[in-house]
Amino acid sequence: MTRAALLLLLPIARPALAGVVPVSTSAQLVAAIDAAVAGDVITLAPGTYAVAQSLLCDAPGTASAPIVVRAASPGTAEIRFDAVEGFKVSAPHWIFEDLVVRGVCALDDDCEHAFHLVGAADFTHIRNSRLLDFNAQVKGNGEGVPTVFPDDVVIEGCELANAAPRSTANPVTPIDVVGGRRWIVRANFIHDHQKAGGDQVSYAAFLKGNSRDGLFERNLVICERDHAGGVRLGLSFGGGGSGPDPICEDGVCSPEHQNGTMRNNLIVNCPQDVGIYLNEAFGTRLFHNTLIATTGIDVRFAASTAEIRGNLVSGSIRNRDGGTSTSSGNLTGVALAQFQAWFVDPLAADLTLVDGTAFVDQGTPLAAVPADYCANRRDDGSPDLGAVEYDGDGPCATALAGGHVDLFSDGLETGGTGAWRGRRP
Repeated sequence: MTRAALLLLLPIARPALAGVVPVSTSAQLVAAIDAAVAGDVITLAPGTYAVAQSLLCDAPGTASAPIVVRAASPGTAEIRFDAVEGFKVSAPHWIFEDLVVRGVCALDDDCEHAFHLVGAADFTHIRNSRLLDFNAQVKGNGEGVPTVFPDDVVIEGCELANAAPRSTANPVTPIDVVGGRRWIVRANFIHDHQKAGGDQVSYAAFLKGNSRDGLFERNLVICERDHAGGVRLGLSFGGGGSGPDPICEDGVCSPEHQNGTMRNNLIVNCPQDVGIYLNEAFGTRLFHNTLIATTGIDVRFAASTAEIRGNLVSGSIRNRDGGTSTSSGNLTGVALAQFQAWFVDPLAADLTLVDGTAFVDQGTPLAAVPADYCANRRDDGSPDLGAVEYDGDGPCATALAGGHVDLFSDGLETGGTGAWRGRRP
């Protein structure tokens, strides 16, 4: 057989040097991931890609030449995994963008993660994508001896959701991270994360396992939008706790998180529990979040310390089991009827202003919060309480993640992430 004839049989024709790697079939996608080198831009043509195995992303990219996996046109390439894990990333500098990644397992126990980041998966970026129908769409944890944890991961502009309650006793948390430093979770839309089995307790997202310096900002969380039930919490440093100690960073699980920040998040309709939960979370800053139809904020256990400022909160701020916090300039105990008097449709996250007398210009400037949920500047003197600044700087579509125009305008059922078209936050 001639070399030319042999090339025709290969699943993917790749350039001799790193660069754009076009794929249009599932086999080509698998081959492109297996053969990836720094600088590759693996570009998926529109279509559906059925994959019944984990894709091992174990080749390192570099800061100047990352490995990119992307759709040729945003939202037009859907990868359907019938596997416990979809992308398993164990090397640095991978970027995933503009994709739809969906779990299609017959049993929910068999679709755990769209992305599993382990070990040296530093500087992984997952952005502008829909991650649907997994128990934990993004899972992060340590791997190897000695154990190494992924650092400097960014999850941005994504939608993470489940079309139905997950029939599993396994953890159900769209972003479930144990260990790691400087994770950024920004401008995502997380909703409908119900665990139907076991203890029926689930979280929208947490960083735990002695993780550090995490940032949640400008995220939209709606615990109950498309279906209801179970006990659904919003954002957390610490989650339900970690153990045994060897699985945690530095071999110690307490504190569960150190020096984390949550700012400008909008957390809606978590009626059975809190919108923000701090479990052994040391040195936390909670600034200018809006919590609607939740039971409030819990600061729990002696390792938890928090500074809580400028928030609009349904329910109360509670120090529990030895947790301590300092609070100022928060408006707490806000009933749903009050939110409904202030905004057009708060349960749908439409915070178009009706009457802001109680919270507009009622805050104190914080250097750590220079902008609001929509990335508009808070620079008019006295900031507004909560996630949104009503000073006329520009449009703010609060029902979209990060307040931006919907990227995926193709009518897909989940409504879009809304972070990237027009400008990047």
